[in-house]
Amino acid sequence: MKKIRKAVIPVAGMGTRFLPITKSVAKEMLPIVDKPTLSYIIDEAVESGITDILLITNPYKKIIEDYFDVNYELEKRMEEKGKQQELNLLKNTKGKVNIYFIRQGEPLGSGHAIKLAKTFVGDEPFAVLYGDDIMKSKTPALKQLINLYEEKDANIIGCLPVDKNLVYKYGIISFDDETTKKIKTIVEKPRIEDAPSNIAGLGRYIVKPEIFDELETLSKGAGGEYQFTDAMMNLMNKQEFYACLIDATYYDTGSKIGYLKAVIDYSLEREDLSEDLMKHISEIKK
Repeated sequence: MKKIRKAVIPVAGMGTRFLPITKSVAKEMLPIVDKPTLSYIIDEAVESGITDILLITNPYKKIIEDYFDVNYELEKRMEEKGKQQELNLLKNTKGKVNIYFIRQGEPLGSGHAIKLAKTFVGDEPFAVLYGDDIMKSKTPALKQLINLYEEKDANIIGCLPVDKNLVYKYGIISFDDETTKKIKTIVEKPRIEDAPSNIAGLGRYIVKPEIFDELETLSKGAGGEYQFTDAMMNLMNKQEFYACLIDATYYDTGSKIGYLKAVIDYSLEREDLSEDLMKHISEIKK
């Protein structure tokens, strides 16, 4: 069994739900306190043992490449001024992971974006993390998937239970075996009365390299785009998939309310911010 060393993170979306700010700032770079959203996801990958990450961007998101590149001038100035704490922040991922970039020239969907990673991945199983989804947990969410992959030697989908009245918003898991959590298929945004469960696939995947065979022959799906979920559903006819029920707090930072919840929760965990923030919240409640 090959280890999971590589991760692919598609970040080519236009971020229209956050206009007008996303006209000039990539949604993945919107800050949660003082770190961009994407940095939390990369930290999770690094803490899970990932050594190589491919970010799939678009021609308008050079800001992402700039952020994760080395800024020698700024680091030198911090070092000369003795600002070691700030210097450590700038070097957060330096030496811990190799980050590569490729651009998706056209907005043709998640399936098309991940297909561009074929050369990077080679013949290895790999992780996929979506750039909108933050998972706050003691054990990194991706590590939880990797642990199950090493047990099952199978494709893994990271899942969480959702409110039964909200299943129409998600890809809902239909189980072949609820005890082992072996997956039969995924039902995209079902009607509440038709949902096979309340377990949703949410932004974390481990897939074997055969997924690229499915991506090569994939037809356009929802929204007239090539959907990664459709490729996984096709692969389910040939290989086993299991659900990993992640022990984590989930934030959909692609939505405004999910983003604000993440900002508040992460701020409350900061010793330098929590007390003043709680005072402010108490004043608002009066």
